[in-house]
Amino acid sequence: MRFDQPAGTNPIDRMKVVGQPIDRIDGPLKVCGVAPYAYERHDVVPNQAYGFILGSAIAKGRIRSFDLADAKSAPGVIAIVTHENAGKLGKPKAITANLMGGPEVEHFDQAIAIVVAETFEQARAAAKLIRVDYARAQGQFDLRAAIPSAKPVSDSSGEGSASPGRIEIGDFDAAFARAPVKVDVEYTTPDESHAMMEPQATIAAWDGDELTLWTSNQMINWAVRDVSQALLIPREKVRVISPYVGGGFGSKLWIRSDVVMAALGARAAKRPVKVALTRQQVFNNTTHRPATVQRLRIAANKDGRIVAIGHESTSGDLPGGGPETATSQTRLLYAGANRMVEMKLAVLDLPEANAMRAPGEAPGMMALEAAVDELAEELGMDPVEFRVLNDTQVDPEHPERRFSERNLIGCLRQGAERFGWAKRNPKPGQVRDGRWLVGMGVAAAFRNNLTMRSGARVAVDGRGIVTISTDMTDIGTGSYTVIAQTAAEMMGVPVSQVVVRLGDSTFPVSSGSGGQWGGNSATAGVYAACAKLRDQVAAKLGFNATDVEFADGQVRSGGRSVPLTDVGEMSAEDTLTYGDLGKKQQQSTFGAHFVEAGVDALTGEIRVRRMLAVCAAGRILNPKTARSQVIGAMTMGVGATLMEEAVVDTRFGCFINHDLAEYHVPVHADIPHQEVIFLDEADPQSSPMKAKGVGELGLCGVGAAVANAVYNACGVRVREYPITVEKIIAGLPRVA
Repeated sequence: MRFDQPAGTNPIDRMKVVGQPIDRIDGPLKVCGVAPYAYERHDVVPNQAYGFILGSAIAKGRIRSFDLADAKSAPGVIAIVTHENAGKLGKPKAITANLMGGPEVEHFDQAIAIVVAETFEQARAAAKLIRVDYARAQGQFDLRAAIPSAKPVSDSSGEGSASPGRIEIGDFDAAFARAPVKVDVEYTTPDESHAMMEPQATIAAWDGDELTLWTSNQMINWAVRDVSQALLIPREKVRVISPYVGGGFGSKLWIRSDVVMAALGARAAKRPVKVALTRQQVFNNTTHRPATVQRLRIAANKDGRIVAIGHESTSGDLPGGGPETATSQTRLLYAGANRMVEMKLAVLDLPEANAMRAPGEAPGMMALEAAVDELAEELGMDPVEFRVLNDTQVDPEHPERRFSERNLIGCLRQGAERFGWAKRNPKPGQVRDGRWLVGMGVAAAFRNNLTMRSGARVAVDGRGIVTISTDMTDIGTGSYTVIAQTAAEMMGVPVSQVVVRLGDSTFPVSSGSGGQWGGNSATAGVYAACAKLRDQVAAKLGFNATDVEFADGQVRSGGRSVPLTDVGEMSAEDTLTYGDLGKKQQQSTFGAHFVEAGVDALTGEIRVRRMLAVCAAGRILNPKTARSQVIGAMTMGVGATLMEEAVVDTRFGCFINHDLAEYHVPVHADIPHQEVIFLDEADPQSSPMKAKGVGELGLCGVGAAVANAVYNACGVRVREYPITVEKIIAGLPRVA
């Protein structure tokens, strides 16, 4: 099915099942501990051995030699694989650094060997006995020091955020210079780790020249492609299975070293091998969100209308990598005739920088929306009203392109009313609650909408059971549930009569999970398959396909009604592809974040007290699972603002706080009351589902809203994230 015209009225519009707050159907499996994650697949293949990966102890250089004698003679050791005996390997085009290093080393903790043994403990102990002779080379590990050598680059995150190396509309410099009110500020965001609950893990088993991988991955079809390119074997010889993923946040969009090393270990050991990365390896061996240095220059007339807006960002990555697209949202969020964005990339020899939840917009909004508040203060305007005044219904760079749906003003207005914004004191440091200084902050939320082609197979049997098969993944987002709801709505059966099978490369290729495209795109693929099956059923029953109705377990047309159970066994497969609607109109999602924060007047301790997100993001397929996505993103935003920082040792090129004891993320005590409101919206330009996504939107803007609340509470403006006690306390009012 091709989607190249705006969606008209269709069966999803009934909203009997779709749009209802149905409990996640995979929930009981997860809370009972029986959902099978990759490393726990003891049942799938017998005689599994254990692999442990040895990572490089240097960040850049060359391996002169290995001494494996002690490791080979250690108890339980079956095989050891290094670049010397691994055979010829390739590098997947989507991945920056080789997944097995040697003899060249590209970053600290790059996988350079795997030890396979009878037990995990034996493999780990033997890996420590390997002696490696390195020739260390000089590397560049400091983003600030590398800025002078950074070059403008045009790039896309692959998730809807993209920006040129430099683009200017109008005459930015002249407009900025002559404007009566302006800000020129620098914000920095640090390196961050995904720190998901389930680390990367894989079980690899060979059957002759065919490889099966039970792994933790967000994108099954991409994984098959990347394994084929890494191991130099045909795609048809690779099967990837990943029905449950314990969090990914972008770190599992592509295969990582656990996949390749498990496969190499299994081939050498001639038996299945299972590998799980340690928490420390998740930080330095996989990918991370790169640090940014961002300069915002925004100017307005005295009436508050923006006349010039400029955003420059610099980030770093390995040779061949790409930048953090932090300037993307600035191109679309506010009106203003004179505009400039510039995106630079510095070459750093740190572990690979790549997608982390809302790449581009998440750190970009942390800077932009704080700078917007600073300009509102310079103008003496309310921050909500300033944003409303500068709203636009067209793409500012291409005014002929309207937004398909844009209700940022509605999000701001409804959020302000619900949050009690009118009670906010605009003068910082004026509101006290005992020893706490209390303030409110706001930020717009923005994330582009991206649709991906997606396929599914649907079958119905003589019992009226509908089975959906697609290689879509569920990374904790509720894919099982919204897919079941879509099939139930289309085929006229309750959710209890729908079976959903996910995460297997033998199933039709789906959109996969990432960039908030998964829910909308995957259900659209299910819609296409069900529409095809509906036509087949109608033809079999002699019904007119244009007026056939599937409801309450019945197939009805022209006064006749036949139970679905009488249809017998039938199946259909289809893929939804997209035309150019996304080019004709700008498709984006919008929201507003409101935060109340307290700052201890004596110690500088910061506590978020309450949070509200208002989202306009197309049709909400399941308000319960969508709310879960948004509050999780809000929590992630609190972490990014107040505590998360992967600290770089600029001498040795590694992240030194590489575990959850020292890399701090929010816990329950850090998160207050959270409220989420979804505005009633359906976007027929997006898909037959008329949905979009909220998984990233819930994060974009949170950081600035927290920062703005902290400033309103105590009067200290911190432009270097994370905002910590050390950066607050020196600026607090003096107390006796």
